[in-house]
This record gives sequence, C-alpha cells and structure tokens, in this order.
Amino acid sequence: QVQLVESGGGLVQPGGSLRLSCKASGSIFSINAMAWYRQAPTKVRELVATITSGDDTNYADSVKGRFTISRDSAKNMVYLQMNSLGPEDTAVYYCKANLQRARWAIRADYWGQGTQVTVSS
Repeated sequence: QVQLVESGGGLVQPGGSLRLSCKASGSIFSINAMAWYRQAPTKVRELVATITSGDDTNYADSVKGRFTISRDSAKNMVYLQMNSLGPEDTAVYYCKANLQRARWAIRADYWGQGTQVTVSS
C-alpha cells in the first residue's frame, strides 16, 4: 500500500509565503515524477508544478516566479515553496507521485488527500 500525506497548508495574508510538504510512504520501489495540483471551489483541478526524477521542473504560468518545487528523493518527499501569495492561490493543494511499487510493476499515479491553502486578509 502507498500513502501520500501533505502538510503545511493554512491561512496566510496576501503577499505571504507557505511551504507545503508531501511524503510518500509504503511499498515503493521507485518514484518517477512528482507534482503539485490545486483545486479551487467550483473549478477543475489544475497542475501547479512538476519535478522529474532528474530534478527537471515545470510550472503553470500563473505561479512562475513565485512558486518553487523541489524534492528529497532519499526521503520520498516533495515540497512546494509558495511566495507572494494572492487570493487567487486559495485552493486545496494535492500531491501526486508517479511510482513503481516493485521492479516488475507498471508505473501508476498516487494522490494525497490534499491540504487547504487560504490566502485572505
């Protein structure tokens, strides 16, 4: 069984910063790409940032220059540093990992339960 658990969400004022963390645990052979998504009320879930096993990163245009994704492969963790937050960043943030549970297994996506980020004065 595989679990992804996010942490670090909360309430922050506009212009503030938060750092989200996500830890993957359980029966894991290797992790390929990891990513952060978010879903605001009444909106579809959108991709925020991705990071490959080689540390190549990509960002949604809306967060470029403000958010930074990073990972600690030894700990099976991924992080999202969010700066200059605005009300438009309010959403539930989800972590996703594309991983293999065993050498012979196919890669599959696993999701965390999400952590709420609210940007408000």
